[in-house]
Amino acid sequence: MANRVSIVLDETSKKKVVEAYSSYQKDNKGEYIVFFAKRPDLVVTIYASKKADEYKVLFIGDNALEEAQKFDPNAEVKTPKEKITKARWVCLEDQIGSDEVGTGDFFGPICVCAAYVSKDKIDYLKKLGVDDSKRLNDEEIKRIAKELIKTIPYSQVSLDNVKYNELVLQKMNMNEMKVKLHNQVLINLKKKFPKIKNFFIDEFVAKEKYFEYLFGTKETVKDITFKTKGESYFPCVAVGSIIARYSFLQKMEKLEKKYKVEFPFGSSSKVDKFAADFVKKFGLTELDKVCKSNFINYKNLTK
Repeated sequence: MANRVSIVLDETSKKKVVEAYSSYQKDNKGEYIVFFAKRPDLVVTIYASKKADEYKVLFIGDNALEEAQKFDPNAEVKTPKEKITKARWVCLEDQIGSDEVGTGDFFGPICVCAAYVSKDKIDYLKKLGVDDSKRLNDEEIKRIAKELIKTIPYSQVSLDNVKYNELVLQKMNMNEMKVKLHNQVLINLKKKFPKIKNFFIDEFVAKEKYFEYLFGTKETVKDITFKTKGESYFPCVAVGSIIARYSFLQKMEKLEKKYKVEFPFGSSSKVDKFAADFVKKFGLTELDKVCKSNFINYKNLTK
């Protein structure tokens, strides 16, 4: 197992870390992550702290200690003690919940995942670090997801960009697409666990509108609790979030291998520049296969 070394630095020292690994910087949308870099032998993640002028820097790799000591001579490898993190979840009974990833990204699919969590798995999830999923970088997401998919029942579906853009032309908005995807994964798990009473969704649309979008749908899950930032309240949503993210990352990696480019995440001006370069190299028709055509990025490119 690779070494993990954590140090705490001030703003000045943090900038030195960023400068040292800037050529290896990757996109990462973790809530508290301010910098993420990955090279073949090392992963460097900088986390913001609640304290002013203080940053936690995590080095992961066989030579993590040597790298960390460049910025803090007192850095040392610490063997993590197995512990159960303080629970924040408000429901610890058997449950099914879902979350989605990719809705804010110009490139790539929308991935939705529902997970079934039995109450006897709660401590296991905490030990994996699932209840702090928003602080995970993409490498940690991959590590944890690989364990989750072996032990936790789940249903995952994705909407690729070609189908997404077809639905846009049919005047279907993103929320309606998401509602139908969420309903599908919840139905899939409900059929496997018909006695489950607790269903949760990370709220992205009002409850009334959610069921309005499902009007006329043959099968629906009705008794759902909707909660903003649901992964912080329900372990099933937290698991769904991690597996959905893992699926999204896998699909992006396949696209990168196909086109031999590294797609940026999000929808920033950096994405606009990349899209323009992509069109020059592959053409607009090919761009339509990998992006969401109703994003402002697309309009900026084609206006």
